[in-house]
Amino acid sequence: MHIELAALAGLPMIGPGDDLPALIVDGLDRSTFELLANDVVVITGKVVSKAEDRLIALDSIQPSARAVSLAEVTGKDPRLVELVLRESSQVIRARPGNLLVRHRRGWISAMAGIDRSNVDGGDEHALLLPVDPDGSAAAIRLRLMELTGVPLSVIISDSHGRPFRLGNTGVALGAAGICSVRSLEGQPALFGRPLTGASIVPTADLIASAAMLASGEGNEGRPVVIVRGIDVTASPRPASDLIRRESEDLFGQPDHAYGD
Repeated sequence: MHIELAALAGLPMIGPGDDLPALIVDGLDRSTFELLANDVVVITGKVVSKAEDRLIALDSIQPSARAVSLAEVTGKDPRLVELVLRESSQVIRARPGNLLVRHRRGWISAMAGIDRSNVDGGDEHALLLPVDPDGSAAAIRLRLMELTGVPLSVIISDSHGRPFRLGNTGVALGAAGICSVRSLEGQPALFGRPLTGASIVPTADLIASAAMLASGEGNEGRPVVIVRGIDVTASPRPASDLIRRESEDLFGQPDHAYGD
C-alpha cells in the first residue's frame, strides 16, 4: 500500500458564509494539484465552524450558577464554561485547568472542543464545533463533487487527547463517502485464528490522525489535506458510528460531585 498526504497551502482566512468547497477548489487550481477518484479530503473542524458562523461573542453569554461553580473549580472563564455546558450532555471531570465533558454528539473531550486559540477577537470570542459534523461533511462532499466531477470522500477532523497518553491525535468528527469504522470479527489473523469482536478498525480516525502530520496544529495555516491511496470502496458509514456506547465506556464515568 502506498499512501500520500498533501496539505493545501494558501487558503484565505475563512469567514461566516464562505463557500468553503469553492475556496478549496480554487486553492487546488492554484497549486496545480489535481483531485483523483477516491481521494479523501480532510478538513479541520475549525474552518468548517467558521464557515458555518459558529463564532460566539462571550459578552453575549450569561453564565448560570452551575457554570460559575465549575468555573471556580477549573479556573476557567464562567462564560466559556456556560458555553461548554450548553454544548454538552454530561460533565465527566472538573479539575483546576481542566473540564472534561461528554459532548452532545456523544464523544468525550476537553471543553467540548470549544476553541479560542484559532479565532479572531482574542479571548472575547469562542468557536464552537459544527452543529452536525456528518451533515456538514456530506454537504461539502456533494459540493466538491459538483465542482470537480470527481468521486471523493470528506472527513471533518479535530484533535482529541487520550487516556494515559500524552498529546493529541486526530479524530473524525464527521465523514461522508467513506466507511468510517469496520469490524474484522471472524476474519483470520496471521496464524489463522479468527479475530474477535474487539478487532475494530476506526478508518476515519486513522485518516484524520495521519492528516495531522501534514496540517499541523499551530500556525501552519494548512486546514485541508488530501489523502490518497486509501481503499474507500466499502459501504459508507458516518463518523457518528465511531462513538462508543456509554454502557461500554470504561473511562467516561462522571465525578459524582459534578455529573448529571
